[in-house]
Amino acid sequence: MAVVLTDLLYFCIVMEIDAKHKLFIKEHLQDDVNKLLLSSKRFSDINMELVVDQIISRRQIREKLPSWYGNYDLYFPAKITVEQCSSEQTARYKQRLFSAGSTVCDLTGGLGIDAFFISQVVGQIFYVERYKTYCDVARHNFDVLRAWNISVKNGDSSKLLDTLPKIDAFYIDPARRGCGNKRVYALEDCEPNLPKLLPELFRKADIVVAKLSPMADLQATLRLLLSTKEIHVLSVRNECKELLFVLDRTHPNGLDPLVKCVNYTSEGKEESFEFLLSEETGLLGVETTNVLSAYLYEPNVSILKAGAFKMVSVRFGMKKLHVNSHLYTSDDFVDDFPGRRFKVETVYPFSNRLCRSLSSSLPKVNITVRNFPLSVKELRDKMKISEGGDLYLFATTLADGAKVLVLCSRT
Repeated sequence: MAVVLTDLLYFCIVMEIDAKHKLFIKEHLQDDVNKLLLSSKRFSDINMELVVDQIISRRQIREKLPSWYGNYDLYFPAKITVEQCSSEQTARYKQRLFSAGSTVCDLTGGLGIDAFFISQVVGQIFYVERYKTYCDVARHNFDVLRAWNISVKNGDSSKLLDTLPKIDAFYIDPARRGCGNKRVYALEDCEPNLPKLLPELFRKADIVVAKLSPMADLQATLRLLLSTKEIHVLSVRNECKELLFVLDRTHPNGLDPLVKCVNYTSEGKEESFEFLLSEETGLLGVETTNVLSAYLYEPNVSILKAGAFKMVSVRFGMKKLHVNSHLYTSDDFVDDFPGRRFKVETVYPFSNRLCRSLSSSLPKVNITVRNFPLSVKELRDKMKISEGGDLYLFATTLADGAKVLVLCSRT
């Protein structure tokens, strides 16, 4: 049960969660929220709907925003803003996209995560948000965080542009939910409509940085955003989280954008790979093979999303198993490969008979399917092998069309 925004506005702004409520949230952070709501009569001096809303929000940001998680002076205006906000890692990455000392305007403020982290590297940033409640809470949070170079403006971003001073760059994260909170995917259906608004933005600034859905098609988006200079594909723990399009008014339409693929591993390491789109499209083909060498490689999800299938092979001097398999092999170990690296133990020609016999020697294995007629579940059901362990089994297709199972160990 979410707290009503008007109630939250009243409580946050007029009463400003006192020490008693902060302590209650801290002490009951792991409690069953439904039981807390049912026990509200026992705590007559506690705004239970509010604290439950805050508890749910804090649970959602525990991994996403660790530096905000333990600060009980911060408020969260609605659960949906927490669900949709950037993670701390991706927000910090965006700092690289703005010039030191510049003036930036965040046109879709929301919870204010991106505005806050961008504010740490620029001279001034304007946070624009249409919902007054979010603006009031953002003012409070920015004050708690001592982010005093952020100016909060309440209103429709497209109507406030003329009120802004000179801007060096805009940041925009179009809302991907339409009427009835229904999720939308087409860029033109998002709010605000970036392709329609772009000419007006370019009259105020040379640079526009747009955060788009990780589901967006890169080529289709490029046709809508012709002034794209760079595309950043951001992933965390091999899950694609954001696409960042850097648009430059002075960049000739249709000129080749630079694509930067970044993945933050579970150990916090940053894997990166960059290429020009023309480099990938200009390659007629890459060397494929029917024979696996000593090592097998699987690119991280940012590279796969960006479609750098041939460039990976060329850049690292590897052979591709099949034009559609997106698995690579080499005789010598490549330690800096941006993705998973394996030592090949055994290659099995695929057959139903083999599947029935493997369970005796492989009671537990991690299965990945690449360019193979069966899904992971179908293959696991056929082999009767449990998930887990230290070994990895890749079901894939070689250049000659042969179906194989490749047993590997992590390097």
